Amino acid sequence: MHDSIFDIMLFATIGRPRKIRIIIIVTLLMTIGAISIIFIRYRRALNNPEEFIASVPLKADLTISEIHQVSTRDGREEWRLDAASAQYLNAEKQVILKDLSMTFFLENQREVILTADRGVLMTDSKDVTVDGNVVLNSDDSHLITEKLHYQHDHRRLSSRSPVEIRGETYQLTAENMTLDLNENRVEFSGNVRGSFIENFSL
Repeated sequence: MHDSIFDIMLFATIGRPRKIRIIIIVTLLMTIGAISIIFIRYRRALNNPEEFIASVPLKADLTISEIHQVSTRDGREEWRLDAASAQYLNAEKQVILKDLSMTFFLENQREVILTADRGVLMTDSKDVTVDGNVVLNSDDSHLITEKLHYQHDHRRLSSRSPVEIRGETYQLTAENMTLDLNENRVEFSGNVRGSFIENFSL
């Protein structure tokens, strides 16, 4: 009888550290799994800013650095946005951007690249307004202005600030400008002035 009790106590003493190790291992694995799930959801949220914004409480603001966003329609990329930093104002449905670059994709495989110091992206309409050293590049043309607005539904860029456009053989200034990205057509209005250079061969 004494031997059996001793054996049971010895088994319990030996078995207890083993159970503790198992509990620690199981707890550690569960913690790693939880961290992995959080990390995966965080990466998905960064790849889908609209979903990420929707998950933020209504009155909460959030600032992140080096964002990258792509807008698609019918499986086709319409524009790509990169910025040094972004402040999400969830209640206003706005994203405040700094040092941004937007690339607009045209049907003929051409690209129009917009750069600016600051910008505001409306998360519901995807309209964008930029200001500060605004430059619009397309092939050999460079447009310079101080403020530019992008209407996402109509894929239209417009400026109500004075614009200057330069090319290899011309220079033009105007008070207003509208660029239709679907038609790849630009219109200037208001005190339009320009000069053209002809290449003569002798």
